[in-house]
Amino acid sequence: MSLTLEQIRRDVADCLGEDPADIPVDENLVDYGLDSVRVMTLLERWRRDHAVTADFADLAERPAIEAWASLLEVS
Repeated sequence: MSLTLEQIRRDVADCLGEDPADIPVDENLVDYGLDSVRVMTLLERWRRDHAVTADFADLAERPAIEAWASLLEVS
């Protein structure tokens, strides 16, 4: 199963305890409570479930769902 933009959004929302509809795809996720521990949690999940090869620094540098989608080569 490939990683999609909506899957990233759902996973981020789940990690933050929010509704996916409340998580914008183009805004800085740090403003919504995303911290480095949660980024690592998401990254490990995506590595395990979707064979993602991006590293933490890539995601931390641009913490927005749209930016991550291009880094994670989503479908």
